[in-house]
Amino acid sequence: MYKPESLSLKCLAVGLCLSFGQGMLAARALAFDPAAGVSKESRPFDLFKFGFFSYKEGRKEDAIEAYRYAAEKGHTGSRWALANMYADGDGVPENDLEAFKIYSEIASQGVEPGSEDTGFFVNALISLAGYYSRGIPDSPVQIDLGQARQLYFQAASTFGVPEAQFELARMMLSGEGGSANIHQAKKWLNRAQKNGHAGAMGLLGNIIFQEGQSARGLAMLTTALERCGPKDRPWLQEMQEQAFSLASEKDRRKAISMAEEAKAGVN
Repeated sequence: MYKPESLSLKCLAVGLCLSFGQGMLAARALAFDPAAGVSKESRPFDLFKFGFFSYKEGRKEDAIEAYRYAAEKGHTGSRWALANMYADGDGVPENDLEAFKIYSEIASQGVEPGSEDTGFFVNALISLAGYYSRGIPDSPVQIDLGQARQLYFQAASTFGVPEAQFELARMMLSGEGGSANIHQAKKWLNRAQKNGHAGAMGLLGNIIFQEGQSARGLAMLTTALERCGPKDRPWLQEMQEQAFSLASEKDRRKAISMAEEAKAGVN
């Protein structure tokens, strides 16, 4: 199972709630039956709305049925929702291959500039990159680091997604899927950390620390550790503690002061 964490996903969720807020009461009154006012013949967006609020209320079977009908009519958001449910085993048995197939359909469609489907498309790119990074056991989907790197590059460069920028930089540092390039990796990490990615800030700080800018690098690692989510905390903490143990007392004090200034600037 692969579930990317990015700002675009949060924006999608918020956007959906705002878009559907006025119709919430009506959607809650529905049940997926002939008397519900929505059926498989309904418009794709109406099915999507019904599926969205059915899911929010825990009626996942109704949500899946509505999403499937809407997906058959070509509704991208419904395909995206179905793919996520298969990837997570959420309301259906976990099936990464099925999720991969749906994400691939979304990605193959492309997206027009400014389209309301942009978030779904970008999420599909990142999800596919994750699958190519690890492969799917007992399936035709094998590890393809070159393809993963290309997909991350597309999401990072065309759409400016911090998670894609971070993953692309990580692959460039290690030479996965192509040649190693620390200069380009630092560029992408800097973009991602400016867009709020704590992991990118920490990784960039570690590089800077190793290059001799001890105080600045340690300050970035410390700030990243304070801002990161649970997923990134273990490796960031290990990295920060190692740098702290290697730094001089003078650099430690300076780093703490710089981290406090960065914290005050955010507040």
